[in-house]
Amino acid sequence: MVIVAGEASADLHGSNLVKAMKRLEPGIIFWGIGGREMERAGVKLLFSSSDMAVVGLTEVLGRLHTIIRASKKLKSILKDKRPDLLILIDYPDFNIHIAGTAKRFQVPVLYYISPQVWAWRKGRVRKISRRVDRMAVILPFEEEFYRRRGMKVDYVGHPLLDAFECRKTSQDSFSSEFRYPVVGLLPGSRKEEISNLLPVMVKAIGFLCRRYPEMRCVLPLAPTIEPGFIRSFIHNSPVDIKVIQGDIYKVLSACDVALVTSGTATLDTAIMGVPMVIVYKVSLVSYWAARMMVKVPHIGLVNLVAGADVVPELIQHEVTAERLTREVEIILDDREMMTSMKSKLKEVKEGLGKGGASERTAGIAMEMMRRDLLEHFSKFSRR
Repeated sequence: MVIVAGEASADLHGSNLVKAMKRLEPGIIFWGIGGREMERAGVKLLFSSSDMAVVGLTEVLGRLHTIIRASKKLKSILKDKRPDLLILIDYPDFNIHIAGTAKRFQVPVLYYISPQVWAWRKGRVRKISRRVDRMAVILPFEEEFYRRRGMKVDYVGHPLLDAFECRKTSQDSFSSEFRYPVVGLLPGSRKEEISNLLPVMVKAIGFLCRRYPEMRCVLPLAPTIEPGFIRSFIHNSPVDIKVIQGDIYKVLSACDVALVTSGTATLDTAIMGVPMVIVYKVSLVSYWAARMMVKVPHIGLVNLVAGADVVPELIQHEVTAERLTREVEIILDDREMMTSMKSKLKEVKEGLGKGGASERTAGIAMEMMRRDLLEHFSKFSRR
């Protein structure tokens, strides 16, 4: 079995899927690309996802050598070992390419957590339909999107709900450590994101502390990032920023509002019902390329799932300390607005399903493996 997760959030979901599959079939052996969580779950890592995670087009260049080496290694395994199943998690450009190799060597492919082709580069759907045998999607509108294009697809619910259910019991004592307001800083899980966004967030904190002198700040550290890298950006902050390793939900449980980099963390924040400002900033080349290709009205997953402007989004040139300060002040000072936002975030959470995504996807994976095994023996018996 080969499993590929090229991002920090995918590492968590991949590990939960591996655990669910091992509960069904303890003897399964996993190889692949992932992070510490997948390694702890029993995956023999060929490459680390922290060495491959990128955001934007120009940012890929710094990781290109590693990405090429990983691609060659996986292709060699698919050709020589012919695994029972290839499971791909998000990370579209790399994974769609690898799916082509799997198809050539008749290795069945399950894609878990869909590439956001409904948002940009929809032409990739044709390539996916030729190379992927089955999709396990996590957003409610994705099922119809792929079904209309002739693909075999299952909506399994969002795996973040599983992680939330597992960890929410540890939250209560943490929030009592802080006074009002508590601002969460979620600058991303990639170094490029943090370099682009955390300095602006810290500057905004400097402005906000003049208005709210008892303000406190917390920052959940992504597993792909070393604490020293974060400290290089926050050491001059006028407010002590408490960096917490591990449980993002425990950190969010203390927050009154959060500044969140566009991505999976916006859904983590929504699940916890924390009002937020979504920020997104990449290189100018990447930004203008995205402007030409993106075909959806919102960039934040929270607003996309809701189909409405539930939380503010600041994109590229809008990401300034002054603008972040203003948006946070609006949320904190308008209690009616804060209550309304929390109510809408609750609706977003309910729209993500009821949990159990890992178990459902594990069942699909086992079904695909058994079917492939039956087809193999059927061909062998006819010879």
